Amino acid sequence: MVTVIPDLTLFVQMATFIALIFILNYLLYKPILSIIDRRKKQLEELENEIKLFKDSVDKKAAEYDEKLNKAKTSASDLKKEIISEGAQQAKSIVDAVRNQIPLMAQESQKKMDQEMQAARQILDNQSRKLSLEIAEKILGRRVQ
Repeated sequence: MVTVIPDLTLFVQMATFIALIFILNYLLYKPILSIIDRRKKQLEELENEIKLFKDSVDKKAAEYDEKLNKAKTSASDLKKEIISEGAQQAKSIVDAVRNQIPLMAQESQKKMDQEMQAARQILDNQSRKLSLEIAEKILGRRVQ
């Protein structure tokens, strides 16, 4: 029958193992968890910024639609007024005014298109910048 008597090295090895667990916890596990938490917070902040930008875009689109409806209503009211005046005046005045209505509508449409294009360009630039920043933060290096 063989009996094993534990000597002092067993306790030294156990103490070394426990010390190694605490050292690795302090040097490796906790820093990695803090980095993961920071990145998670950064991603949440970026998602909130994206939501704010989207809300801003939606608000501007609603304002654009409202302006368009007001312009259409205004153009419609102006058209009715011109028609009532034209019935009272000579045909040549009515024809001149009718020729001006499409030009005004084209100009207002052209101006609205330019404003919409400028807004899209600004938002496109901001979204590209934001996406690059997100990519750089996620990858942890500069993206070209």
